[in-house]
This record gives sequence, C-alpha cells and structure tokens, in this order.
Amino acid sequence: RYAAQQSIAIHEFLYPLVQGYDSVALKADVELGGTDQKFNLLMGRGLQEHFGQPPQIVLTMPLLEGIDGVHKMSKSLGNYVGIAEPAIDIVNKTMKIGDALMWRWIELLSFEIGIDEAKRLKADVDAGALNPRDVKLRLARELAVRFHDAATAETAVAGWHAAVTGQGDTTLLPLQEVRIPAEGIRIAALLTAAGITPSNSEAARKLKERAVKVDGQVVEDLQIAFAPGFEGVLQVGKRNFARVRLVTG
Repeated sequence: RYAAQQSIAIHEFLYPLVQGYDSVALKADVELGGTDQKFNLLMGRGLQEHFGQPPQIVLTMPLLEGIDGVHKMSKSLGNYVGIAEPAIDIVNKTMKIGDALMWRWIELLSFEIGIDEAKRLKADVDAGALNPRDVKLRLARELAVRFHDAATAETAVAGWHAAVTGQGDTTLLPLQEVRIPAEGIRIAALLTAAGITPSNSEAARKLKERAVKVDGQVVEDLQIAFAPGFEGVLQVGKRNFARVRLVTG
C-alpha cells in the first residue's frame, strides 16, 4: 500500500509496535504465533535488540481454516468447532467440512493419523478405493474423544449416523427445545427456528425439493403445522438435522 500511495492508518503502525514491546517487557526467549503474526513477532525481536536484549526465537504455525474452508477458524465468524461443545456438535461440524479441507485438518489436528498414513489414505481416496467420509468420520471421532471420552464420542457418532442414514437410534441426537407460539408453528418456520435452514424461504424451497424429513418421513406440504409438545427429528438434506421438542414461549 505504501508503494501504491494508499493510506495506512496510524494504529496499523502502533499495533505491531506495542505488541512487539510485550517481548521486551517479558524478556521473552521464545514466542509462538500464527503465520499471520510473523511481522509482529519479528518486531518483537527488533525491539529486544534495541533495548539490549537477546532477540527471541520466533515459531510460527499454520492457520487452521474453519468449517467454511475459507477463513481461519474464528468464533466471531461462526466457522469454529468449540472444544467445550457437546460431542455430537463436534462430530456434526467436522463431518460438514469439505473433502479437500479434511486433509488440512488431519495435518494440523490429528494425533492418530501421521503424515505417511495420511498420504496413503489420500491416495486411496483419489483412486476411489476409499470413501472420504470414512476418513472424515475417523477424524471426527478422534476430536470428540479428545475433548470428551470414548463412550461419549461413540454415542455422538451413532447419533450422526442415525440422522444421516435414517437408520439407528435417533434418540442419541441432542434434544433441542424450540419455543413456539401457543397456536403452533408451520414446518418452514420450524425448520428456521431449529437452525437447520437460514430462512423460511429456503425452508420452503427445500420442502418443494422433497429434501425435508420429519422422523424419517418426507414432508412437502408447506401448510403442515406442529403444536407445543411435539418431539421429533427434523432433517434437511443429508447432513442438516435437529432433534427438537416444541414448547410454548
């Protein structure tokens, strides 16, 4: 931008300077950061030398793309998998990532799948000898075990499988309470309220495409309504689902 004579705000100069001074104040020997922080970390080295300190060692790590596969994982962007989330959410979110992103996640997150094995798995997937879903499910299970335990992870995997295939025990899915008017709610609004469609219009489109199921049965009637007290599994497409209980509120 400087070469192009584009404006640079003063805080853009001050931020790396102030962050770099942290290394001086702490007399840091080593600082770890993402690759996007390299300039700021090197600023710390320069400031340490200026103040007569030995420059710190800088270790940078690759950034982990979020479930959208575009931006780095961020809670503010909503493209994250939270370590304190229920195991079923960890599994569901991991299973939603693209096949190309899966290998990146394995590289940066997996303790069980080493580099050599990952290469073999990718070769098998590319050759059509292995379903990428199976590799992704292995990663999802590993992450769920890491932040919960093996039994909870297996329950989450079973819940995901039940929702996606329509087979198995759907009661394993987490129960979500959805507050609706006392007079009830129509299917499109319910899908949106449950968070599995972004809008009523999108829900209506999915209904017309016969992509909506309630308790495993295809629903296409936009006028169908549900009353408080209903409990069941909603599904849109192959991967978006929710087990809900409707309450007045």
